[in-house]
Amino acid sequence: MTEIAKVTIRRARRADVGAIVAMLADDPLGGARERIEDPLPQSYFTAFEMVERDPNIQLVVAEDGEGAVVGCLQLCILPGLSSQGASRGLIEDVRVASHCRSRGIGEQMVQWAVAEARANRCKLVELLTHQTRVDAQRFYERLGFARSHVGMTLRF
Repeated sequence: MTEIAKVTIRRARRADVGAIVAMLADDPLGGARERIEDPLPQSYFTAFEMVERDPNIQLVVAEDGEGAVVGCLQLCILPGLSSQGASRGLIEDVRVASHCRSRGIGEQMVQWAVAEARANRCKLVELLTHQTRVDAQRFYERLGFARSHVGMTLRF
């Protein structure tokens, strides 16, 4: 059995952007969307600054015992009128560094996000995962998420 990795979950800092983008790019879908260059395109830092200023968004990283960033996710708290004015938590961009997968890091991050959504009085937590990410779908179902909607995308 693989040992569970103990991580610290903290807000992302500007210095973490490179590690986050590398994790976002570390699969065929992300590899087609992201640009891994040195230096990184300014668009990533501009987006980070916007996220950092938004009080309804938390971009967090999982840090291992040596201080390396080994995971990330974004939690958005979305106020709304539906469900009697309920807010909902939206979990996005869950990633674990490829060399650290299957060690409980993703589970710790998702559990953190669920607890944070509850603390912010959300009535539910939602997430989307690409239809080709079958392993991710099994992972989320194991954590108690249920298939409930059909996601659709319109790209510009």
